[in-house]
Amino acid sequence: MIAAMPDHFDHCEANLRKQDKDLWLACLFAPAPVRRDLHAIYAFVSEIRDIRAKVSQALLGEMRLRWWSDTLETINLDVAHAHPIVDALRDVIRRNALPRAEFLGLLEAHIFDLYDDPMPTHEALEAYCRSTSVAPIQWAAKIIGAPPSSAFHDAGLALGLTRTLCALDQKFIPLDGPSASPLDYSKARSQLIKLARDYYQSAYRAAGELTSGREALLPASVTPLFLEQLAQRDYDLDLGPITISPLRRQWRLWRAARNYGL
Repeated sequence: MIAAMPDHFDHCEANLRKQDKDLWLACLFAPAPVRRDLHAIYAFVSEIRDIRAKVSQALLGEMRLRWWSDTLETINLDVAHAHPIVDALRDVIRRNALPRAEFLGLLEAHIFDLYDDPMPTHEALEAYCRSTSVAPIQWAAKIIGAPPSSAFHDAGLALGLTRTLCALDQKFIPLDGPSASPLDYSKARSQLIKLARDYYQSAYRAAGELTSGREALLPASVTPLFLEQLAQRDYDLDLGPITISPLRRQWRLWRAARNYGL
Protein backbone atom coordinates (compact mmCIF):
# COMPACT_ATOMS: atom_id res chain seq x y z
CA MET A 1 0.00 0.00 0.00
CA ILE A 2 1.42 3.36 -1.04
CA ALA A 3 1.36 5.91 1.77
CA ALA A 4 1.36 9.66 1.29
CA MET A 5 4.69 11.33 1.92
CA PRO A 6 5.00 13.84 4.78
CA ASP A 7 5.63 16.65 2.32
CA HIS A 8 2.24 15.94 0.74
CA PHE A 9 0.59 16.83 4.03
CA ASP A 10 2.83 19.87 4.35
CA HIS A 11 1.55 20.98 0.93
CA CYS A 12 -2.04 20.49 2.10
CA GLU A 13 -1.45 22.68 5.14
CA ALA A 14 0.24 25.41 3.11
CA ASN A 15 -2.50 25.29 0.49
CA LEU A 16 -5.25 25.48 3.12
CA ARG A 17 -3.57 28.35 4.91
CA LYS A 18 -3.44 30.27 1.64
CA GLN A 19 -6.99 29.51 0.49
CA ASP A 20 -8.97 29.54 3.74
CA LYS A 21 -7.24 31.04 6.76
CA ASP A 22 -10.24 30.44 9.03
CA LEU A 23 -10.28 26.71 8.31
CA TRP A 24 -6.54 26.53 8.86
CA LEU A 25 -6.85 28.29 12.20
CA ALA A 26 -9.71 25.99 13.23
CA CYS A 27 -7.44 23.00 12.62
CA LEU A 28 -4.88 24.38 15.08
CA PHE A 29 -7.27 23.68 17.96
CA ALA A 30 -7.63 20.00 17.02
CA PRO A 31 -5.41 17.39 18.70
CA ALA A 32 -1.94 17.44 17.15
CA PRO A 33 -1.99 13.81 15.92
CA VAL A 34 -5.01 14.44 13.65
CA ARG A 35 -4.21 17.91 12.34
CA ARG A 36 -2.50 16.75 9.18
CA ASP A 37 -5.53 14.60 8.30
CA LEU A 38 -7.79 17.62 8.76
CA HIS A 39 -5.48 19.69 6.58
CA ALA A 40 -5.85 17.09 3.81
CA ILE A 41 -9.66 16.99 3.80
CA TYR A 42 -10.05 20.75 4.08
CA ALA A 43 -7.41 21.40 1.42
CA PHE A 44 -9.54 19.19 -0.84
CA VAL A 45 -12.75 20.99 0.15
CA SER A 46 -11.20 24.43 -0.47
CA GLU A 47 -9.68 23.34 -3.77
CA ILE A 48 -13.05 22.15 -5.08
CA ARG A 49 -14.96 25.14 -3.74
CA ASP A 50 -12.61 27.50 -5.60
CA ILE A 51 -12.91 25.84 -9.01
CA ARG A 52 -15.70 28.19 -10.12
CA ALA A 53 -13.47 31.21 -9.57
CA LYS A 54 -10.56 29.65 -11.44
CA VAL A 55 -12.25 28.73 -14.71
CA SER A 56 -13.55 30.91 -17.52
CA GLN A 57 -16.10 28.39 -18.80
CA ALA A 58 -18.43 25.95 -17.10
CA LEU A 59 -17.14 23.08 -19.23
CA LEU A 60 -13.62 23.61 -17.95
CA GLY A 61 -14.94 23.45 -14.40
CA GLU A 62 -16.78 20.22 -15.16
CA MET A 63 -13.59 18.75 -16.60
CA ARG A 64 -11.76 19.53 -13.36
CA LEU A 65 -14.52 18.01 -11.27
CA ARG A 66 -14.56 14.93 -13.50
CA TRP A 67 -10.82 14.52 -13.06
CA TRP A 68 -11.23 14.58 -9.29
CA SER A 69 -14.13 12.14 -9.49
CA ASP A 70 -12.20 9.70 -11.69
CA THR A 71 -9.20 9.99 -9.39
CA LEU A 72 -11.23 9.24 -6.27
CA GLU A 73 -12.72 6.21 -8.00
CA THR A 74 -9.23 4.67 -7.89
CA ILE A 75 -8.65 5.64 -4.26
CA ASN A 76 -8.29 1.99 -3.18
CA LEU A 77 -5.65 1.21 -5.81
CA ASP A 78 -1.94 1.46 -5.03
CA VAL A 79 -1.38 4.18 -7.57
CA ALA A 80 0.51 7.39 -6.90
CA HIS A 81 -1.10 10.35 -8.65
CA ALA A 82 1.76 12.87 -8.36
CA HIS A 83 -0.75 15.27 -6.81
CA PRO A 84 -0.03 16.01 -3.15
CA ILE A 85 -3.64 16.68 -2.14
CA VAL A 86 -4.89 13.54 -3.89
CA ASP A 87 -2.22 11.30 -2.37
CA ALA A 88 -2.71 12.75 1.12
CA LEU A 89 -6.50 12.52 0.81
CA ARG A 90 -6.31 8.90 -0.33
CA ASP A 91 -4.22 8.07 2.74
CA VAL A 92 -6.69 9.85 5.06
CA ILE A 93 -9.75 8.17 3.52
CA ARG A 94 -8.18 4.75 3.91
CA ARG A 95 -6.90 5.10 7.46
CA ASN A 96 -10.08 6.69 8.78
CA ALA A 97 -12.53 4.58 6.73
CA LEU A 98 -14.23 7.72 5.41
CA PRO A 99 -17.12 7.16 2.97
CA ARG A 100 -15.79 7.71 -0.54
CA ALA A 101 -19.34 8.18 -1.83
CA GLU A 102 -19.63 11.39 0.18
CA PHE A 103 -16.51 12.82 -1.46
CA LEU A 104 -18.01 12.02 -4.84
CA GLY A 105 -21.26 13.62 -3.67
CA LEU A 106 -19.42 16.83 -2.83
CA LEU A 107 -17.94 16.92 -6.32
CA GLU A 108 -21.35 16.32 -7.89
CA ALA A 109 -22.96 19.07 -5.81
CA HIS A 110 -20.40 21.66 -6.90
CA ILE A 111 -21.41 21.25 -10.54
CA PHE A 112 -24.28 23.57 -9.58
CA ASP A 113 -21.75 26.35 -8.95
CA LEU A 114 -20.69 26.38 -12.60
CA TYR A 115 -24.03 27.27 -14.16
CA ASP A 116 -26.69 29.96 -13.75
CA ASP A 117 -29.63 27.63 -13.16
CA PRO A 118 -31.56 28.67 -10.02
CA MET A 119 -31.84 26.47 -6.96
CA PRO A 120 -35.23 24.80 -7.50
CA THR A 121 -36.39 24.21 -3.90
CA HIS A 122 -35.41 24.63 -0.26
CA GLU A 123 -34.96 20.85 -0.11
CA ALA A 124 -32.45 21.06 -2.97
CA LEU A 125 -30.58 23.86 -1.20
CA GLU A 126 -30.31 21.84 2.01
CA ALA A 127 -29.15 18.80 0.03
CA TYR A 128 -26.45 20.99 -1.56
CA CYS A 129 -25.36 22.19 1.90
CA ARG A 130 -25.29 18.63 3.25
CA SER A 131 -22.94 17.53 0.48
CA THR A 132 -20.67 20.58 0.55
CA SER A 133 -20.62 21.67 4.22
CA VAL A 134 -22.13 19.00 6.48
CA ALA A 135 -20.09 16.12 5.07
CA PRO A 136 -16.66 17.75 5.70
CA ILE A 137 -17.56 18.55 9.30
CA GLN A 138 -18.70 14.98 9.81
CA TRP A 139 -15.45 13.68 8.29
CA ALA A 140 -13.51 15.87 10.70
CA ALA A 141 -15.60 14.58 13.61
CA LYS A 142 -14.83 10.98 12.67
CA ILE A 143 -11.12 11.72 12.31
CA ILE A 144 -11.04 13.37 15.73
CA GLY A 145 -12.98 10.48 17.25
CA ALA A 146 -16.12 12.37 18.23
CA PRO A 147 -19.24 10.47 19.31
CA PRO A 148 -22.32 10.62 17.06
CA SER A 149 -24.24 13.87 17.47
CA SER A 150 -26.71 16.00 15.56
CA ALA A 151 -24.45 18.96 16.37
CA PHE A 152 -22.19 18.21 13.40
CA HIS A 153 -25.10 17.94 10.95
CA ASP A 154 -26.83 21.12 12.13
CA ALA A 155 -23.60 23.13 12.36
CA GLY A 156 -22.77 22.10 8.80
CA LEU A 157 -26.17 23.21 7.55
CA ALA A 158 -25.81 26.56 9.32
CA LEU A 159 -22.39 27.01 7.73
CA GLY A 160 -23.56 25.94 4.28
CA LEU A 161 -26.59 28.22 4.28
CA THR A 162 -24.48 31.14 5.48
CA ARG A 163 -21.94 30.57 2.72
CA THR A 164 -24.61 30.55 0.04
CA LEU A 165 -26.07 33.77 1.42
CA CYS A 166 -22.65 35.43 1.51
CA ALA A 167 -22.09 34.44 -2.11
CA LEU A 168 -24.59 37.19 -3.06
CA ASP A 169 -25.78 35.08 -5.97
CA GLN A 170 -29.52 35.05 -6.56
CA LYS A 171 -29.41 31.53 -7.99
CA PHE A 172 -28.86 30.08 -4.50
CA ILE A 173 -32.13 31.52 -3.20
CA PRO A 174 -35.11 29.23 -3.98
CA LEU A 175 -38.27 31.02 -5.07
CA ASP A 176 -41.81 29.78 -5.62
CA GLY A 177 -42.31 31.26 -9.08
CA PRO A 178 -40.25 31.79 -12.24
CA SER A 179 -40.45 35.58 -12.00
CA ALA A 180 -39.44 37.31 -8.80
CA SER A 181 -39.24 40.88 -7.61
CA PRO A 182 -36.55 42.31 -5.33
CA LEU A 183 -39.11 42.04 -2.51
CA ASP A 184 -39.48 38.30 -3.17
CA TYR A 185 -35.73 37.85 -2.94
CA SER A 186 -35.58 39.91 0.22
CA LYS A 187 -38.25 37.80 1.93
CA ALA A 188 -36.70 34.52 0.82
CA ARG A 189 -33.30 35.73 1.98
CA SER A 190 -34.67 36.65 5.40
CA GLN A 191 -36.17 33.19 5.73
CA LEU A 192 -32.82 31.58 4.95
CA ILE A 193 -31.04 33.78 7.50
CA LYS A 194 -33.55 32.65 10.13
CA LEU A 195 -33.16 29.01 9.07
CA ALA A 196 -29.36 29.24 9.36
CA ARG A 197 -29.70 30.76 12.83
CA ASP A 198 -32.09 28.01 13.89
CA TYR A 199 -29.68 25.31 12.75
CA TYR A 200 -26.83 27.05 14.55
CA GLN A 201 -28.78 27.23 17.80
CA SER A 202 -29.76 23.58 17.46
CA ALA A 203 -26.11 22.65 16.93
CA TYR A 204 -25.08 24.73 19.95
CA ARG A 205 -27.54 22.93 22.21
CA ALA A 206 -26.40 19.53 20.98
CA ALA A 207 -22.73 20.50 21.31
CA GLY A 208 -23.26 21.10 25.01
CA GLU A 209 -23.79 17.36 25.45
CA LEU A 210 -20.62 16.35 23.61
CA THR A 211 -17.82 14.93 25.73
CA SER A 212 -15.23 15.11 22.95
CA GLY A 213 -14.76 16.12 19.34
CA ARG A 214 -16.05 19.68 19.63
CA GLU A 215 -13.07 20.87 17.60
CA ALA A 216 -14.81 19.54 14.48
CA LEU A 217 -17.48 22.23 14.95
CA LEU A 218 -15.06 25.16 14.83
CA PRO A 219 -15.37 25.86 11.08
CA ALA A 220 -19.01 26.80 11.76
CA SER A 221 -18.25 28.98 14.78
CA VAL A 222 -17.90 32.19 12.73
CA THR A 223 -21.34 31.91 11.11
CA PRO A 224 -23.11 34.21 13.63
CA LEU A 225 -20.76 37.04 12.64
CA PHE A 226 -21.78 36.77 8.99
CA LEU A 227 -25.47 36.22 9.75
CA GLU A 228 -25.47 39.37 11.87
CA GLN A 229 -24.17 41.45 8.99
CA LEU A 230 -26.47 39.77 6.48
CA ALA A 231 -29.48 40.66 8.63
CA GLN A 232 -28.41 44.29 8.91
CA ARG A 233 -28.27 45.00 5.20
CA ASP A 234 -30.79 44.89 2.38
CA TYR A 235 -30.47 42.43 -0.46
CA ASP A 236 -28.41 44.53 -2.82
CA LEU A 237 -25.65 43.06 -4.99
CA ASP A 238 -24.12 46.52 -5.34
CA LEU A 239 -23.21 46.53 -1.65
CA GLY A 240 -20.44 44.02 -2.30
CA PRO A 241 -19.35 41.00 -0.27
CA ILE A 242 -19.80 40.56 3.46
CA THR A 243 -16.51 41.22 5.23
CA ILE A 244 -15.54 40.49 8.83
CA SER A 245 -12.15 41.61 10.13
CA PRO A 246 -9.61 38.77 10.57
CA LEU A 247 -9.07 39.74 14.21
CA ARG A 248 -12.78 39.44 14.98
CA ARG A 249 -13.01 36.06 13.25
CA GLN A 250 -9.96 34.79 15.12
CA TRP A 251 -11.38 35.97 18.42
CA ARG A 252 -14.61 34.12 17.69
CA LEU A 253 -12.69 30.93 16.87
CA TRP A 254 -10.63 31.18 20.05
CA ARG A 255 -13.69 31.77 22.22
CA ALA A 256 -15.58 28.91 20.58
CA ALA A 257 -12.62 26.56 21.09
CA ARG A 258 -12.79 27.29 24.82
CA ASN A 259 -16.54 26.70 24.89
CA TYR A 260 -18.63 24.17 22.94
CA GLY A 261 -16.84 24.57 19.63
CA LEU A 262 -19.49 27.09 18.52
